[in-house]
Amino acid sequence: MAGLIWRGAVLAAFATACCDQVVAAPPNIVLLVADDLGWNDVGYHNARVNTPHIDRLAAAGVELDRFYVCPVCSPTRAGLMTGRYPHRFGLHNDVIPPWRDFGLSTDEQCLPELLAEAGYQRRACVGKWHLGHSRRRYHPLSRGFTEFYGHLNGAIDYFTHEREGELDWYRGFQPSRDQGYATTLLADEAVRFIGDHRGEAPFFLYVPFNAPHSPLQAEQQALARQGFDPDRPRFGSKNAAADLRGRGNTKRQTFRAMVDALDRGVGRVLDAIDQSGQAENTLVWFLSDNGGTPQHGGSNKPLRGAKGSVWEGGVRVPTIVRWPARITGGRKLDALTAYIDVLPTLLAAAGGAPTPRNEIDGVNLLPLLGGSAPPADRSLYLGHHAVVTQDWKLKDGKLFEMSARPAERADLADQHPTVAEALRRELAAFESLTSDVQSLPYGEGREGFVAPRDWAVERE
Repeated sequence: MAGLIWRGAVLAAFATACCDQVVAAPPNIVLLVADDLGWNDVGYHNARVNTPHIDRLAAAGVELDRFYVCPVCSPTRAGLMTGRYPHRFGLHNDVIPPWRDFGLSTDEQCLPELLAEAGYQRRACVGKWHLGHSRRRYHPLSRGFTEFYGHLNGAIDYFTHEREGELDWYRGFQPSRDQGYATTLLADEAVRFIGDHRGEAPFFLYVPFNAPHSPLQAEQQALARQGFDPDRPRFGSKNAAADLRGRGNTKRQTFRAMVDALDRGVGRVLDAIDQSGQAENTLVWFLSDNGGTPQHGGSNKPLRGAKGSVWEGGVRVPTIVRWPARITGGRKLDALTAYIDVLPTLLAAAGGAPTPRNEIDGVNLLPLLGGSAPPADRSLYLGHHAVVTQDWKLKDGKLFEMSARPAERADLADQHPTVAEALRRELAAFESLTSDVQSLPYGEGREGFVAPRDWAVERE
């Protein structure tokens, strides 16, 4: 017991010292987001997957083992940018499709806007936006970013950078005709941004990679590293109409080659941080936007479920935080944490940041990450009539004990009626926050849609 008290006192003193330094030296912030990367798709969870760069980030940082996101990507991205549950402003149940005139509400303050007020002069979004493409008001450059390179829609072609037959690749507001594999181009740009930073003010770099989201397309050298055999057919080759560009022998092989490209991109970003001499005071946060999709090669084993569901496999994702100057690495935390915590945590790290005008649903994780505070007693809303706590999950009226994870098989509502009723009340409180304005179902409005030339964003 004395040893535990001593260790707690040391950690508390360390955290106090860190808080004093945070105000004096705000960190560079690099937020890396993978797209549809499953629980079982990283090496530190699955030895059969080769992700050495993500693994070294995990070894040097803190693994957040119970980190939750939304079951699909636009809502998770909205929560990252606002620190708020996206059902508050109409974005919880689905992504924003190409034919939809909708976006992240302009009543919401975004993370880069708040960081600008905290002294972050350069704020770049490099990758997949997916929070509105139909009007300039939804564009990253209208939401606090000073630089944008990447695509506005999801599920673009990795080689042509097209969606719905039109180029969706931008530098700022202007179409970019850069040639190359999308994941590699995004890593190139992130490395350039870090290398160009010479100012005294810290920077914010948001890199939402499009990998390994479908379409399943990988570069030949990445496929070769995953055992591609050119003498065997590519998957889908029996379909005469199939586009076989970038396909391997199997879906899983192709997916793993795409993860390989993602991992190499992450490694290049980490190397650029090291080479800049700023690694000690650079906060790197890595996560996936939702669980993997087995039909596209992803895996969430041993968790139940997949992208689109609120089973663990759909909403519990690989997540790592590294900040050498302030947080002791090489640890794993199983405390309940979530995508809505990213904004308040980064604002606290920035020091002197303004208070957002809208109520924040997330919490500042720095005391937990620094070891000066125990895990918060909290519940998280997952959408789709589900809520989770440290010990329990209520989903569609059924109660699951999370200490028995990842099974989520036995409904214990009858054995624990008091717990079930308490969580029903929690769920009702969360769902009472739902906005009257909600994005329409994904396919609605698709018929007859024609994408604008080069996905031009002309309307305000």
